[in-house]
Amino acid sequence: MGEITALRPREVVRQDVEAIAVIYRNLGAPVAEQMVTRALGELALTMAGIAEKVRGQDLRDLARQLARLARLAGDLGLSSLAKVAEDAKTCLERADGTAFSAVWARLLRVAERSLVSEQGLADRLN
Repeated sequence: MGEITALRPREVVRQDVEAIAVIYRNLGAPVAEQMVTRALGELALTMAGIAEKVRGQDLRDLARQLARLARLAGDLGLSSLAKVAEDAKTCLERADGTAFSAVWARLLRVAERSLVSEQGLADRLN
């Protein structure tokens, strides 16, 4: 037998910084910062709720929650997160368990990277 190589997928996260910039321009920095912070918190809570449902194999209402996650991510310019959430919803609606498992693993990676990188976004805009 040959050597075994462990694969460590690393996701490239795409962001539309303009989405956040528009919020800052329209509302001003103090209000926009509160709004973006609240939206990121809501996004994180939605993701945590989805993760809990997946761990418990409770698929009821999961498609709706994934659509909500995609919408929240899109509103914040988190393009990759929105796209992968939509992909997971599609797999779920097609009852493709194998595809859902693969996309779910990707969603976890993208969510982690998106939320970590988003923390410094406001600083880059100011």
